[in-house]
Amino acid sequence: MVMSIDSAESSDAEVFFGRFQLDKRRRQLLKDGVEVRIGSRGFDILIALTERAGELVSKRDLLFSVWRDVVVDEAVLRVHVASLRRALGEGQDGARYIVTVSGRGYSFVAPIERKRGNGLASSGYVPPPRHGRQFPSIPRLFVGRDEVVDDLCTLIVKQRFVSVVGAGGIGKTTVAGAIIRRLQAEFGDEGAVFVDLGAVDEPGLVAGAVLSAVGCPLGGAEPLAELLGFVAGKRILIVLDSCEHLLDAASHLASQLFQCTSGVCLLVTSREALNVEGEIVHLLSPLACPIDDVPSAADAMATPAVRLFMDRASSAGFEGALNDADAPVVSEICRRTDGIALAIELVASRVGTYGLRGVAGLLASHMELSLTGQRNAVPRHRTLQAMLDWSFRLLAESEQRVLSHLSIFVGLFTIEAACSVAGSGERKSAEVEIAIARLVDKSLVWVHLVGDTVFYRLPDVTRTYAAAKLVEIGEAELVSLRHALYFGAFFKAIALEQGAYADIGRYSPHIGNVRKALEWSFSKEDRSIGIELAADSAPLFLGLWLLVECRRWSGLALKAIANFGRLSHREARLQEAYAVSSLHTLGNTTEVQAAIRRGLALHEASEEALPQLRLLAGLNLFLTRLGDFEGALAAATRCRTVAELSGSLSDRIIAEWMLAAACHLAGDQVAAVAHCKCGFELETSIGRLDINLFGYDHRLRAEIALARSLWLLGSRKQARKQALEAMNEAARLAPAANYCMAVVHSVPALLWSGNTGDVADHVDRAISLAEKHSLRGHAAAAQALRGEWLFMSGRPADGVEALRQALRGLHREQLHMVIPAASRALADGLARSGRYDEARETIQSAILFAERMRQTFWMPELLRTQAQIILTSPNPDRKAAELALRRSMDSARSQRASGWELKAAVPLARSMKNRGRGADAHALLQRVFEARPEVSRSTARPLH
Repeated sequence: MVMSIDSAESSDAEVFFGRFQLDKRRRQLLKDGVEVRIGSRGFDILIALTERAGELVSKRDLLFSVWRDVVVDEAVLRVHVASLRRALGEGQDGARYIVTVSGRGYSFVAPIERKRGNGLASSGYVPPPRHGRQFPSIPRLFVGRDEVVDDLCTLIVKQRFVSVVGAGGIGKTTVAGAIIRRLQAEFGDEGAVFVDLGAVDEPGLVAGAVLSAVGCPLGGAEPLAELLGFVAGKRILIVLDSCEHLLDAASHLASQLFQCTSGVCLLVTSREALNVEGEIVHLLSPLACPIDDVPSAADAMATPAVRLFMDRASSAGFEGALNDADAPVVSEICRRTDGIALAIELVASRVGTYGLRGVAGLLASHMELSLTGQRNAVPRHRTLQAMLDWSFRLLAESEQRVLSHLSIFVGLFTIEAACSVAGSGERKSAEVEIAIARLVDKSLVWVHLVGDTVFYRLPDVTRTYAAAKLVEIGEAELVSLRHALYFGAFFKAIALEQGAYADIGRYSPHIGNVRKALEWSFSKEDRSIGIELAADSAPLFLGLWLLVECRRWSGLALKAIANFGRLSHREARLQEAYAVSSLHTLGNTTEVQAAIRRGLALHEASEEALPQLRLLAGLNLFLTRLGDFEGALAAATRCRTVAELSGSLSDRIIAEWMLAAACHLAGDQVAAVAHCKCGFELETSIGRLDINLFGYDHRLRAEIALARSLWLLGSRKQARKQALEAMNEAARLAPAANYCMAVVHSVPALLWSGNTGDVADHVDRAISLAEKHSLRGHAAAAQALRGEWLFMSGRPADGVEALRQALRGLHREQLHMVIPAASRALADGLARSGRYDEARETIQSAILFAERMRQTFWMPELLRTQAQIILTSPNPDRKAAELALRRSMDSARSQRASGWELKAAVPLARSMKNRGRGADAHALLQRVFEARPEVSRSTARPLH
């Protein structure tokens, strides 16, 4: 049997099942009196199935009934049936409506009752009351507004006159519909009327439209007077929807109703407040969107914007739940729509066609303005373009022009920036301020308070629309030039202010506009604006840890300078910015070293102390990471010379801390501790000094060096305490590189004592942060520590694999300073796994690498591990092992590294005892303890 939808509509007018009412004439599905949105095809499928409830309806019959004039695949039918089931809540609380008969078709299995004319089956089912007034429908998923609706209901009852104001498409009408239903008990079935003023074009027709809605026949020449007389003494809620194009008429009518009656309550929705006596204005906020970093789908779905998006996407044919992989994509889509409900719904309606990532691509191409919505929507809500056309036409010409000019801003902007960009020429700043105030009133420009500064912003869809208008009037290039010049002057003034970037958060709201200005500036033949802005804004990019971007802009500026002519002061700052950003993103390349040395030469010529200190800190870091510990010490020594010449106490403290770190790796532990303490003592006279140079906090570097030096000098308990304090302090510092550095260099002080309990969490977090921020060197170094921890925790195979992977990364990044340590750990792990040949080869390569790099620092541990491998191998050569251990002790002694000296002395004494030289073994340990009384004797217990 093949049935047409047309014939179905001519049979039963209404069908009831469960909590649902299917009204075929109005093509409306209600649940508990609230409309459930389903697509037109889904509605036709539901009609076809309920017409033959309890019977099998074949796929062929459904395809013919619903898609009579189109040939479609059965897969399309499956998608629409799945969407219909979701809309009905199939499976919730055991509900069953549609059953699939495999390979054949579908059957509607829920009990139904039909209404023909006025007759209703006698099941006792009573449909929800019909009040005879056309109220806006509420979507089946009403998200993020329950609290707002409750608050507004209370306000309306108490204050009588409330206006819900917000941007177009933000959900004002939907909220109004929910308020009407929520207040039904308060006003009764006939006590609320909804007036859509969006359908009224003439101000003179407003009172008549309201008079008609309240049920009073028209006839008099004074509709307002008739209205006031008709509602006098009545308890009634009048909702005036979409008043923005009829503000004067709507304001007058609302004011009269409020002042001349006592029982009338008013709810107004508009993109602009009416500004009349008695009005309580509620600014309707966008739906909350996820923050930038979304860890999981569950976190994303906790926000109303994502829940709404996924619900509408499901209705459009998307199957399945949101997963963790797609959560960032959907979150970004919702952020791009600024949480505007209409925009979310329009974009989500295309997911069935384009997929989630395809829709994200549409937004990136600014195609959102042309996406169409439901055919039964009011014309101004069918596309975002139509919605914004409606708003734009209501603006005065001066407001239209200012809005177009404001589209040049990306994200937040200040009133000063707006006046500079939009106030040139005939328009003065005062006129621009007035226009912006009006645009704020009309919800086209949003206000944001950051700290104590007022910022403005255009929602993304509005900005896209206004940018097209800017092109239409032919002023895009002129406005782009003004924009670039403003931010060039703004950041030039900041660059001249000493210590201006100490509070980086003060300037972070400008980052989007700096990017925009740089993009435009470097697209022009004359790049002088771009060169200056790149140099002056580099501290902002570095402070926000936007290293890849900083490298890009400083690199472009340096290339332009080569063609444009050298500007020594700006070139020096660009070389520094390029070196800092490249050091962390490209590793220890010769290009980085060249940039540091070039910048240093330029600053030395200017005799400025602080820039020289910054670049010497960079050179010290670069050479340290490269494993040139002697060169790093020379750079630190130069830093002290510059500090002494400057006479600045803070410069002296920086130099002391830098010397502490350099002396530690150069093998002078006593000097390292002395420089640390000197820096800390000097600091007490000026207060805590957090110095971030080349991306690292140098106070933290000194604390790490102190922990390691203390351990090497034999103070293990102090060292452990200091190492943990350094990591915990670093966890509170920005950027993430500080914490990664603290873990990579503090954890060894724990592992040297065999202390693994405090390691795992810190190492795992460091790996995660390093990977997130593209700190590849730190990620590899932390991975090496994880490998060492794994085999110390009884998992040698896993540890060996982790160390091999880490060493590949360390070599790639040229992080030579930790390669000997990681190689030593790998050799140790191989030996623990019984792979002695590989272990011997690995430790020998590590020794040769350290000798080639002149890294005497690691030699005690490398030689001790070589001896340990020999001693644990089958048929050990004890003499060779003892020779390696004596060399290890000599190397440790030359560094005053008592901790390492004792680590070598213990296995040497044990080997001597095993060969019958017990007296010599005890004498050896006695000499170690006498020479280093601070060393704990507990380490010698394995001999007893």
